[in-house]
Amino acid sequence: MPAVVARGAGDLRLEELPVPAPGPGEVAVSIRYGGICGSDLHYWRHGAVGDFRVREPLVLGHEVSGVVRAAGPGVTGFEPGAEVAVHPATPCGSCPQCRTDRRNICAHTAYLGSAAHFPHVQGGFAGVLVVPEAQVLPLPTGVGLRRAALAEPASVAWHAVRRAGDVSGKRVLVTGAGPIGCLVVAAARAAGAAEVVVTDVYEAPLAVAGQVGATRTIQLGTPEYEAVADLNADVAIESSGSGAGFDTCLDAVARGGRVVGLGLLPPGGTPVVLNKIITRELDVVGSFRFDHEMTGVLTELASAEPVITATLPVERFGEAFELAANPARSCKVLLDFGTGE
Repeated sequence: MPAVVARGAGDLRLEELPVPAPGPGEVAVSIRYGGICGSDLHYWRHGAVGDFRVREPLVLGHEVSGVVRAAGPGVTGFEPGAEVAVHPATPCGSCPQCRTDRRNICAHTAYLGSAAHFPHVQGGFAGVLVVPEAQVLPLPTGVGLRRAALAEPASVAWHAVRRAGDVSGKRVLVTGAGPIGCLVVAAARAAGAAEVVVTDVYEAPLAVAGQVGATRTIQLGTPEYEAVADLNADVAIESSGSGAGFDTCLDAVARGGRVVGLGLLPPGGTPVVLNKIITRELDVVGSFRFDHEMTGVLTELASAEPVITATLPVERFGEAFELAANPARSCKVLLDFGTGE
């Protein structure tokens, strides 16, 4: 079967691997679509995500959908051919976070396509993926496999909006209109936000943000952007992963407002003007991955369709990664594995 494998910085290959078989309690899924994420791009370009370095060949990918190929012993309810999405996380189930239903911040979670542990957790950019039964989610009627590939990043976005609290009738600022930022827009609007203002460096992602529900888009470097600090947003969600974006959120949110840090910042220290948080009495919270949101998100993906800006066959993986790495030309780029065989 074909698999997209990272072997180090700048070393990304399409390799043929043996087809795995499911064991007890497992399901084998023939992958159809896989979305290229920022972490996949980091493994390709740098051979690492933060401190997590590639130390053995790593199959990338954690945003995948496909059809059930086979079920292992003890698995019921999954017939071959059933269309499914895959939840990428396997939390430990026994730590304090798991026991208090905050499994998304379990320190021992195994996540598809991640070098955080050794041996690495192999990912879903492969013809066939085997995962525990609990991670396989049937698709609701009317949700196709292509759209279902958005379920993982959409769940990240929905979790961030939940961390923001009740946004109904409120003004929300989103910094960064990449795939996650645009999905935050869709989630905020679905949660009842009256206004969603989005900022970004490039025009193209802002156009996508408008398609998924942004009421106003602002490009950096324009006269309009100079007034963002006076926005008085009720909530600001930082999804660009930049210190400058975080600073914008602290400036643009109203006194007593809430800032949600979603985009992962570069490793090392990031200067933050803490006095803004103190004197304006801001609530600042983090948002990391997701957990139960994925089941509900599967029914809410119709509004997210414009986020997919390109779908390329897996044989053109190099072109797909180059495109996904260019935010001026793309939002979410999918790999098409065809039959997944």
